[in-house]
Amino acid sequence: MTPATTFAGRTVALFGLGGSGLATAVSLQAGGARVVAWDDSPESRARARERGIGVADLRSADWSGFSALILAPGVPLTHPAPHWTVDLAKAAGIEIVGDVELFCRERAKIAPNSPFIAITGTNGKSTTTALIAHILRDAGLDVQMGGNIGTAILSLEPPAPGRYHVIELSSFQIDLTPSLNPSVGVLLNITPDHLDRHGTMENYAAIKERLIRGSALAVVGVDDEPSRAIADRHRGPLVRIGVARQDVDGLTVRDGIVAGRSGEAIADVSGIGSLRGAHNWQNAAVAIAVAQALAVTDGQIASALVSFPGLPHRMEEVGRRGRVLFVNDSKATNADSTEKALTAFRDIHWILGGKPKEGGIDLLAPLFDRVAHAYLIGAASDAFAATLEGRVPYTRCGTLDVATKQAAESAARSEASEPVVLLSPACASYDQFKSFEDRGDQFRALVRGLIG
Repeated sequence: MTPATTFAGRTVALFGLGGSGLATAVSLQAGGARVVAWDDSPESRARARERGIGVADLRSADWSGFSALILAPGVPLTHPAPHWTVDLAKAAGIEIVGDVELFCRERAKIAPNSPFIAITGTNGKSTTTALIAHILRDAGLDVQMGGNIGTAILSLEPPAPGRYHVIELSSFQIDLTPSLNPSVGVLLNITPDHLDRHGTMENYAAIKERLIRGSALAVVGVDDEPSRAIADRHRGPLVRIGVARQDVDGLTVRDGIVAGRSGEAIADVSGIGSLRGAHNWQNAAVAIAVAQALAVTDGQIASALVSFPGLPHRMEEVGRRGRVLFVNDSKATNADSTEKALTAFRDIHWILGGKPKEGGIDLLAPLFDRVAHAYLIGAASDAFAATLEGRVPYTRCGTLDVATKQAAESAARSEASEPVVLLSPACASYDQFKSFEDRGDQFRALVRGLIG
């Protein structure tokens, strides 16, 4: 754990006692702060009390005694409307920050030169974060990985010379981190997402840009226009990454071959199963650029790329039955993310659906020729059926178990060399599952039942 000592001797309000919120409260108390915490969930409040956290309803609190509001990233700061705690904090004239800001202040206090790699982007940030951490660990370095992926940042070991913090950051977390200043800041891509929480695409992109603006070195994917514009505005040290674009002064990827500025081949990722598809080639090139900047040798990088296991629920190869490959891409909760999976395979038996997001699957139409059959589940079934009508054969299955069974049977009859049963829902999971992890775990269990 990293004790947050910069509020020692002062009282702070904290709203949101989920995983990262509870970890933040524990960290603040360990650092000498008095915490008054609240959450709408009685279960979360009970867990906090069990950990010795002071819990009280912030609606009736005296806000003149608070030095700051520590806000969980899932709580609206600006859109669609500020949370009521935000209004109370602004009325009291106190700052509003998140757990990553507490980490940054602690780093500045105890180990300002400790390596801090921060990764953001609309898609690919979890894979890239895990891949960077994997390469650094494989090179024998002390690595702490967390943030938006897995472990809350304040649950990690404290910053120290020679200890590498590799941290995935969502736009919500960046928005609550005014002093963000990583050693290496990574921006992978920007496409429309979370606009309900940021209002406009311009606001969303501006928040993402803040991550690299404060970094000692920026690594930016320039295949999309918003990211390219950010790279062009950047005035500090910068490495550009291009896959769709080859006219890049930086690292480029063609047919899975990552090349340096002078065109020399650095690594071949074309045959690595955990890094299938052009989007993963970008992730790999970014990780290579970061590792090179941190003095990892090209030989160490190449070895680590081959041994990278990939992430659960992100194009995860969960099994084979004969020629049929089963892929769990449950983390694809929007069409843009699902697009990456569809470009990586052919003869796809596609399981999709759930709680739909704005725009549906219309943007995937150019890839429909890769789909042999679609199997619809969840609340989006009617809308997706309308999009697929006359373009892709589909079956309304309702539930994941029915869809998996039917997709497996159909794929087994295919004459393709490697038919793929792909769960890539392009939807949130909350209509039928607790989370995308729950959805992916259930798919994996169903596949294991089919293949014995």
